[in-house]
Amino acid sequence: MRSFDIVIEQDPTTSPHVGCVPGWPGAHSQAKSLDEPKGNLREATEMLLEDGDPQLESGFVGVQRIQVA
Repeated sequence: MRSFDIVIEQDPTTSPHVGCVPGWPGAHSQAKSLDEPKGNLREATEMLLEDGDPQLESGFVGVQRIQVA
């Protein structure tokens, strides 16, 4: 069993949820609900792994919040 971090964002103008595995080109998905990208990314990742281990271009570190005046 392998684990990958995913990021899901929502487009404020068109409302779809867009998900991706950071640093992995091709590992992305778009859906109307918040739950759909997670399942879609699981399927896409399984298919991509059939070609071998990914060559990640970067790794997800985390999300931090800053305040500005």
